[in-house]
Amino acid sequence: MTREHERLQEDEGRAKNWKRWGPYLSERQWGTVREDYSEHGHSWSEFPHDHARRRAYRWGEDGLNGWCDRQGRLCFAPALWNGKDTILKERLFGLGGNEGNHGEDVKECYYYLESTPTHSYTKVLYKYPHAKFPYSEIRERNAQLGREGPELELADMGMFDNGRYFDVVQEVAKRSPEDLLWRITVTNHGPDHAPIHVLPMLWFRNIWKWGSDRETPLRKPSLELKDGCIHVSHESLGDYYFHADSPDVESDTSWLFTENETDYNSVYGFGSPAGQVKDAFHKLLIHGDRNAVAPFPAGTKAAAHFVFNVPPGKSITIRCRLHTVKNDNGLGGLDQFDETFAARVAECDEFYERVIPKDLSPEEYLICRQGYAGLLWTKQFYHYVIEDWLKGDSDGPAAPASRLDGRNHDWYHFFARDILSMPDKWEYPWFAAWDSAFHMIPFAAVDPHFAKEQLLLLLREWYMHPNGQMPAYEWNFSDVNPPVHAWAVWRVYKIADPKGSRDLLFLERCFQKLLMNFTWWVNRKDMEGRHVFGGGFLGLDNIGVFDRSHALPDGGKLHQADGTAWMASYCLLMLAMALELAEEKPAYEDIASKFFEHFVNITDAINSLGGTGLWDERDGFYYDQLIVNHDEPLPLRIRSLVGLLPMCAVTVLKQTKIEKLKGFRKRMDWFLSSRPDILKYISVRRPNEDKKSALCLLAIPSEVQLRKTLRRMLDPEEFLSNYGIRSLSKAHGKEPFVFEHGGERNEVTYTPGESDSGMFGGNSNWRGPIWFPTNFLIIEALERYHHFYGDSFKIEYPTRSGVEKTLREVAIDLCDRLISLFCPGPDGTRPCFGAADRYRDVPHWQDLLLFHEYFHAETGEGLGASHQTGWTSLVVKLVKDRREKLCETAM
Repeated sequence: MTREHERLQEDEGRAKNWKRWGPYLSERQWGTVREDYSEHGHSWSEFPHDHARRRAYRWGEDGLNGWCDRQGRLCFAPALWNGKDTILKERLFGLGGNEGNHGEDVKECYYYLESTPTHSYTKVLYKYPHAKFPYSEIRERNAQLGREGPELELADMGMFDNGRYFDVVQEVAKRSPEDLLWRITVTNHGPDHAPIHVLPMLWFRNIWKWGSDRETPLRKPSLELKDGCIHVSHESLGDYYFHADSPDVESDTSWLFTENETDYNSVYGFGSPAGQVKDAFHKLLIHGDRNAVAPFPAGTKAAAHFVFNVPPGKSITIRCRLHTVKNDNGLGGLDQFDETFAARVAECDEFYERVIPKDLSPEEYLICRQGYAGLLWTKQFYHYVIEDWLKGDSDGPAAPASRLDGRNHDWYHFFARDILSMPDKWEYPWFAAWDSAFHMIPFAAVDPHFAKEQLLLLLREWYMHPNGQMPAYEWNFSDVNPPVHAWAVWRVYKIADPKGSRDLLFLERCFQKLLMNFTWWVNRKDMEGRHVFGGGFLGLDNIGVFDRSHALPDGGKLHQADGTAWMASYCLLMLAMALELAEEKPAYEDIASKFFEHFVNITDAINSLGGTGLWDERDGFYYDQLIVNHDEPLPLRIRSLVGLLPMCAVTVLKQTKIEKLKGFRKRMDWFLSSRPDILKYISVRRPNEDKKSALCLLAIPSEVQLRKTLRRMLDPEEFLSNYGIRSLSKAHGKEPFVFEHGGERNEVTYTPGESDSGMFGGNSNWRGPIWFPTNFLIIEALERYHHFYGDSFKIEYPTRSGVEKTLREVAIDLCDRLISLFCPGPDGTRPCFGAADRYRDVPHWQDLLLFHEYFHAETGEGLGASHQTGWTSLVVKLVKDRREKLCETAM
């Protein structure tokens, strides 16, 4: 057992609180729903980037790749100034959703490089230009770009030319749970000396102003300079000391203090709190206002101020330490600083040598290390209490009455104050239910306890609605995400613990709450009771011809192939869990029978309702159907993931498991004998006529339908890209789908890159690009079909190639295509970086990876959110396990 595994055990058993501190600070708090107290919910304009340095946040904090405790009370992050910028660099800059040509868009270069699960060692790199940061220019030029054009980035503006930038590396090493060391290393890659101010900052989240009974402290916390270091005092967090110095300066450390309070006069044009305000350090450095900072060495925000003129190719170092007054480990100040870092780095390497297979190539190993780092760095303190938020705060103006009927008003019970896995800490600094489910698959290999707790958390009564709905995401909790939580629970249950010692209590706790969520789906999304489901946009944003979350033409209704497929999969997963639990608790055999029957009824409906269901025999594909004015269903012949997802509703039952559960077997036989018409949906295979090894296939498509679907999916002119499975058929580039009704014309065309539609803000696109989560589900499904059909089932791959392969071989090749996005090609270029040659040619950019939200289907370039490691870190699972199989193929 490695030392890091021991820390995980100590933390899980609550012997030591190793996870009390971590990189939990958001990269962006401004522009979020939580900070929006406006009448109409325009969060980007209500709290813009320009306010962020001057206005105290209500629900969280942000900083430059910073840290905080698990309740976000005390925060640490550096601030930087190159002597030219008009803004002190305290946080990452980007364009709001109303500014970027493809929605919100961070305009900085930063890379999560290392992290252990307990964050005993972390490392992050930020690239800071020598030149004046082009805040106004990048806004103006992006505003001139249309949706058809690429986004304008810092590198496009020459900000990194000739190496004129600093590499700012932050490392943290924990000596103990309450003794933390920071090392900030700044390297000048330019040809000349370059000045830089570095301010390691420590500050309290402002909870003393809002008048909330839940959080308002009895006394205001304080930071005070005593004996050359800061004395930290907080009534619930405790007392700490904070030290800072640099071996590269001879003078004593210069300390600055202010208050984390809003500059009312600057933001609103009236009044000002007594004393100093949040942007005091900005005013001092940028404007030379010495009166801005506190005259006495005390406040709620503090910084050590270091000034360097860094020679070309050289580095400077700053050292910091935060430790409890009671826990100094017998060490004074910054003693044994480098020795601690060396030990933590070695332990980090030791941990991943145990987690990552030893037979990987160097490139594959790099993908795993940085994939895990990004996954762990995107954990964030998330605080949002709907009751308090709707009412407003006593310190501010009264909230508009319309808020009580506005966004999220029907989630009055919602209470979050937790560490959550975020999609992206800048572009999506709030949880999304279906993102979180995918995140937990790679998480389960490095921190299974955290993975289980995250899945349970979203099922708790202060998250899940009393009616059984799970909250979708902050912008609209009532929107509907695909019901993949059960899939994640089942997969984490299998991954987290070895067979024979699996966590049945975790499975049962989740199962009980998932029953409520399943019932919500049946009651709300199958309102006709015909086993064909709607669901709305289902997280696929603009994949349809119109916004499926809003009213349809002429009050029509939609039978969704993807909604129905998701529910069929949900049934199979609940069946799997019930059968597993039934081996210990026979009462679960009854509920297992219910899910078996429900699955068969859904399968019958999607294939047979109205004659052919949602299957189109002419095209050999599943389509949504629109029903208007009770007329005949109109198939929406868009070949997209919507029609591929029914293929993913598949599982394989072992006959031995069925025979073991006598009650379930009896009820299953009765159901099939009373409904002989649905026997066609169940296939049984007996290898070598051995009944004990017989397998039972439950799947939406028949073998004939599966072959027809695969023929389209594996066609390079349709879904098969060099980098995985496209989200929309390439054929729609030549033949767009057009829907005309009531004088309106809507069109869906193949768009392999960024969205050219404003639907859902235009910040993501499901009309062509490669997405990891759906590709992962497709690969898992292929493995299950192969387990049932065996090597005798072969398919032409690629379509029209004349080469036949087994489904297992196809699955492995799809894994390789997805992995290739991050690997250098023959010319040394990684497809995920597109035409950005610096990642190939410049040493200080090589071996840096980004895990984007999605990828251009023709070039492989990473698009959307640049740090959406969460579900894109599924690539780590592909790299590690594609040789063995990604999933257990039978239950």
